[in-house]
Amino acid sequence: MTFRLLSAAGLIALLFSSCASDSGLTVLSNPTLRGHSSDAAGYTTAAPSPSLTSLAAGKPKDKHGMPFYSASERTRLVRTTAYTCSEDDHIEYGSNNATGTPLRYTERVRSAAADWAVYPVGTVFRIKGMKQLFVVDDYGSALTGTNTVDIYTPSKAHMGVWGRRNVELTVVQWGSYARSAEILSKRTKHAHCAQMYAAINRMTSGRTAATASR
Repeated sequence: MTFRLLSAAGLIALLFSSCASDSGLTVLSNPTLRGHSSDAAGYTTAAPSPSLTSLAAGKPKDKHGMPFYSASERTRLVRTTAYTCSEDDHIEYGSNNATGTPLRYTERVRSAAADWAVYPVGTVFRIKGMKQLFVVDDYGSALTGTNTVDIYTPSKAHMGVWGRRNVELTVVQWGSYARSAEILSKRTKHAHCAQMYAAINRMTSGRTAATASR
C-alpha cells in the first residue's frame, strides 16, 4: 500500500507543505453540490471490507455502537461525521484548529477532529477509497468518550454531503499523547478537555506501571 512507502521525514514534509497551498483551494458552490451524490464533492469512500465488519461485531462498543480497538489494530471500522468552521460551536475559533494553526483542506492533506485520548494530536490516517491523508489537529465536545472521527470540510454544503458514514480507517502514524496532554492541561476548565486529559493520564500512568513491573 502507498502509505507504507512514506518515510517519517517525508510524511512530515508533506503535512507542512500542504499549509501553504490551502489558499489555492477551489470550493464547490452550493448549486454544484445540490442534487448530486458524494462524488460531486470528491467524498467517495469505499465500503469497509466484510472481514473488518465481521471482526468489529465481537468487540466492546462505544455509545454509538462502534467498536473499541487496541493501538496495535491500525485498520478499523470507524463512525465519521463532518464539521466546518462556520458552525456555531466552532465560529469563535474561526479557521484555526485546536492547536492554534489553520485547518487544512487540500488535495493531499485534510484536518480531522477526534477524542485525543483515542486519536492523539498529530495522528495521520487514510480512509479507504480516498486519496488524501487526514491529520488529527482538532477536537470537539461531542466526540469525547467516543471513537467517532469528525472530518473537516470547507462549508456547510460540503458538511451536508459528507453526512455521517462508517468507513474503513487505517492509521498511518500515531500522534503524541504527551503533546495532547500538554495542550489539554491548560484547558481543563472545559469539561471535555478535562475528560480527555484525565483519560490520557490514566492511560499513560497504566503503561508506566506496567513497564516498571517487568
